[in-house]
Amino acid sequence: MNIQRSFFGIACRGAACSFLMAGTALLAQTSSAASTVKAPVLLASESGVPGELARGGGESASSGLASASYSSSLSTSDADSAATADSGARFNLDSTALGSSQPPPRRRYGRPNYASGNSNKDGSEKYTFLGGMGLAYPAGITHKYETPSYGFQFGGGRNFNKTVGLLAQFDYDHFGLQGLTLANETYVYNYYCTPLAQAQGLCTLVSGLDGNNHVWSFTLNPTFTLPTEGSFGAYAVLGVGFYHKVTNFTEPGTGYYYDPYYGYIPYTANQVIDHYTSNSAGFNGGFGLTYKFSKFSNERFYMEARYIFIPNSIRYGVTAANVATFGATYNGTNDYPANSNRTTFIPVKFGLRF
Repeated sequence: MNIQRSFFGIACRGAACSFLMAGTALLAQTSSAASTVKAPVLLASESGVPGELARGGGESASSGLASASYSSSLSTSDADSAATADSGARFNLDSTALGSSQPPPRRRYGRPNYASGNSNKDGSEKYTFLGGMGLAYPAGITHKYETPSYGFQFGGGRNFNKTVGLLAQFDYDHFGLQGLTLANETYVYNYYCTPLAQAQGLCTLVSGLDGNNHVWSFTLNPTFTLPTEGSFGAYAVLGVGFYHKVTNFTEPGTGYYYDPYYGYIPYTANQVIDHYTSNSAGFNGGFGLTYKFSKFSNERFYMEARYIFIPNSIRYGVTAANVATFGATYNGTNDYPANSNRTTFIPVKFGLRF
């Protein structure tokens, strides 16, 4: 047992010594390899070291170490400065700093220019056209003689930009006649047809009198589009032009048309028995709304209302109120002076603009 213990102790000591010797040899080999690494050679032209520090002759080892340390730190600083300058140059878009080989700075773009044969510079269409129909309402003194009816319009013109345009337009507005107007006119017609004149066959009494009135016009209308967004739009319009006013009085009459098989066949229709006209300059103004069907379409639905003012020249004539006095000495033919009164009405139209 003692022999075994002595042998085990000797083996342990031998292993420890072996490990110690191996570690000492490895450490010596590492130190030898480190000593064989050569220090980098720094040139004065590359490192930027002053001439006094770059020269090695006649200087001490400490001066050489100081020169090497200074050169190393200076080279590192110069490298960092060069990297920083290169990075700044890459992100500097100034063409004067980088030379003419660099691209110019990005140009700022404004509103696109769409000017062409059919478009203005702001993208609006140069020409516009419209067509619509609707109702016509007499207003003011005109309402005493006439009743609402229908009307239509069409026209076209030039848009100077998105805001201002000029339209040439034709309008036709039709009206009926008030029952009191027809009754008064019937009284005037029958006042002249005395029993004696009837017996002599010079006239017949008027019955079933009817009539209508219409105004047609040619106008120039400056249009001002209001600033809006989306599909809905709005505009204001003013205009001036020529207005022609017509009033017809009709009476049922019997007519005949010829049929090759049955011969002449009678029919009843209103026949014009009296006719009055009046011409004048006139003015109009109003507002309108538009709706664009899609973002890229030029067609728009529109609805507008205008006020029409026609300052007709007053003419003398016979009325139901003065037929017994003024009519006895009047030698003219104007039995309806209301046709030449001042005329005002409001047309409301619906249609398309394109």
